[in-house]
Amino acid sequence: METKLTKLLGIKYPIIQGGMAWTSDAVLAAAVSNAGGAGIIGSGGRTTEWTRDEVRKAKTLTDKPFGVNVMLMAPNIAEIIDMLCEEKVAFVTLGAGNPVPHIEKFHQAGIKVIPVVPNVKLAKRIEAAGADAMVVEGMEAGGHVGQQTTMALMENVLPQIKNIPVLVAGGISDGRALAAALLMGAEGVQIGSRFLLTTECPAHPAAKQAIIDATDTDSTVTGFSRGHGVRCLKNAFTQRFSEREISGASQDELNAMGAGTNKRGIMEGDIVDGTVMVGQSLNVLNDILSCQEVIDRIMAEAQAAVEHIKSIKF
Repeated sequence: METKLTKLLGIKYPIIQGGMAWTSDAVLAAAVSNAGGAGIIGSGGRTTEWTRDEVRKAKTLTDKPFGVNVMLMAPNIAEIIDMLCEEKVAFVTLGAGNPVPHIEKFHQAGIKVIPVVPNVKLAKRIEAAGADAMVVEGMEAGGHVGQQTTMALMENVLPQIKNIPVLVAGGISDGRALAAALLMGAEGVQIGSRFLLTTECPAHPAAKQAIIDATDTDSTVTGFSRGHGVRCLKNAFTQRFSEREISGASQDELNAMGAGTNKRGIMEGDIVDGTVMVGQSLNVLNDILSCQEVIDRIMAEAQAAVEHIKSIKF
């Protein structure tokens, strides 16, 4: 399949992997890239040294393009950017901050820049600033989420952006969703949660099983009333957190409650008092496959969806 995204990144399929905190390491990123997509190492919450080591490890595991997700509010952001420019990764995705001041520096190092944007205003600004592509991510996504749904973002953003590829993220978990995004005018998708359920992903087996066991109503967003929404599976922790949020607890208290819970849940397997950040399209997340099997299935499903559209008489 060829789209503007596949040509931009030199990949086989228009799929990039989400830069998920703690789980997006060199092994997962390389596996996604080797399967025809574009893998991403997540630098959020990581040291510069860890990120450099993972970048170098990924280079030994694949000769295909891969990228790094950069959290622009990280305390070590300047070090991370300098290191990535030295290592000359293929591309970066940028979130949690203003990407515009960093675009030129990445370009000078030959690195393609793909910011994640939540609305039309920022999308237009990113396009004008010279980004190579962008991701619009709906609130169906796992982890930190914005205010608009994926469908609303596709309706609002895609007709407005003409000069660079737009990828869609948020609840994209199978090939039908890929086909829908392409039909709406996107050039590709970013997928996170589906890659949690892979043999290459380092997530704890208990966290993976919790995702498999979940149904469509088992997702919740904490912190939404404070503008810091985080989507994860419902459990005892999210219940306590939401109760404190509703009762008017200070932001400092809520921050203290949430500190460390993502690692505790996804990496250590505490699915009661930790958090398992995952997207809302839960009922299609029901088995653990290799990254190659995931991408092969997604592409087959997308092809079937396209054939279905062709069969409809207008």
